[in-house]
Amino acid sequence: MRFARPLILFFNLLFVYLIIKETGIKTLSIFIVLAITFHLTKELLHFFYLSHFEKKIIKPIDNLKKGVEQVAQGNYNVILEYEAKNEIGSLIDSFNIMAKKLEENERIKREYEENRKALIANISHDLKTPISSIQGYLEAILEGAVVSEDKVKKYLEIAYNNTQYVNKLMDDLFLFSRLDIQKVDFHFALVNVKAFMKDLIQESILELEEKNIKVNYQDEIEKDCYVLLDGKRINQAVRNIIGNSVKHGPEKGLVIDVSLKRLDNFIHLQIEDNGPGIPEEKIPYIFDRFYRVEPERTKDFISTGLGLAISRELIEAHNGRIEAGNKNNGLSFKIILPIKDVEGEVVFSEKSSDN
Repeated sequence: MRFARPLILFFNLLFVYLIIKETGIKTLSIFIVLAITFHLTKELLHFFYLSHFEKKIIKPIDNLKKGVEQVAQGNYNVILEYEAKNEIGSLIDSFNIMAKKLEENERIKREYEENRKALIANISHDLKTPISSIQGYLEAILEGAVVSEDKVKKYLEIAYNNTQYVNKLMDDLFLFSRLDIQKVDFHFALVNVKAFMKDLIQESILELEEKNIKVNYQDEIEKDCYVLLDGKRINQAVRNIIGNSVKHGPEKGLVIDVSLKRLDNFIHLQIEDNGPGIPEEKIPYIFDRFYRVEPERTKDFISTGLGLAISRELIEAHNGRIEAGNKNNGLSFKIILPIKDVEGEVVFSEKSSDN
């Protein structure tokens, strides 16, 4: 259409010009030439304008339409090219941002689905072992396969320990699932971290001394400082980490060193043991749910494979972070929490992730 209009006009004017030229009307011929030149110039300008309009408006909008159709079909890996800085360019930039966010959301959704399937598979595996054990020992007792009172008692103790493990696993699963969907209620308060950590570690010392485990605690903070935390949840996070040291540490001579420091506006709680540590390539995965450094190792009744994953979730809910690494031939954990400035009385507050 852009080519047809000027060509038709050109041939019409040329036809009139030739007729007039044959009649000898020279002055009119010159006028016609000028008219033809004017109209051709106008049409050429119109042609270039339409070409520019198509390049800058029509084609980008058509590409945008095709991009929207691709997104509607579930293909979010769409990037549109457009260099001009105008309204169309802004629209295409917004489309690219939207497509990128949709692609990221789809990736997160796929990962979540894969994690959910893996979680179900791990739950099934971790429940099947103790339940089968309970069933086997109880069947042996009921069928009269064991008659010795001591052996019956031993079988019942094993079955009882398995029920304890199943119960702890279910508790950890319930907490972890609520953390995963952000449905755990947190009751935050401004707490004097020196006093809080002293009480927490003292409780652990009393419990671990009964197992001949030595705990050294060193508070290197000079002045009182406050952290916004849920005491129950931080207590659980720290105990999970100490429990991990108990599980993987030496059976005899286990020593756990705990230190509390302040660096700038952060509290650093470091927990180290004199155990064998873990291979460096496995450290990035120890906070993953159900991850076991030694998968072939016989399961004890202390850990469910969720303790460190729960600790990380609880600490991150406090705007903190947890780090792990080998140090002095043992495993070292560091919990980092932000300090809050306090003036006057301690202010209490509550926060729920349901909101």
